[in-house]
Amino acid sequence: MSINLENLDEETRKKILNLQNVSTSLEYLTQQKLQMETALRECEIAIEELEKINPEDVVYKSIGGIMVKSEKNKLLDEKKSLKVSLEMRLKTIDQKKTRAEGEVTRIRNSLQTELQNKGSLNQ
Repeated sequence: MSINLENLDEETRKKILNLQNVSTSLEYLTQQKLQMETALRECEIAIEELEKINPEDVVYKSIGGIMVKSEKNKLLDEKKSLKVSLEMRLKTIDQKKTRAEGEVTRIRNSLQTELQNKGSLNQ
């Protein structure tokens, strides 16, 4: 299916541009979601490992490329707090992604109907 853009009115061209912009945003949100999911999995693994060790065991955390001695409970609290934060960010990204998917579908359907009605499709 090809579209002759020269035969389209300004409003239809704007819809096509909007569809491209929303699609780009959707791709960006999908990448962000994957990054958040990865960070969340890493955080969950760290929490599991910290819960396995004794409170007296020596633990280290990475700060700006160096390893610093820390307390297990303090580090565990930090990781649990990070997990809550990541879960909230992931939920927000999911909501934005769902809205963007709906917008892409709505614009695409609107354009298809409009183009079919105008007879601008060349098969």
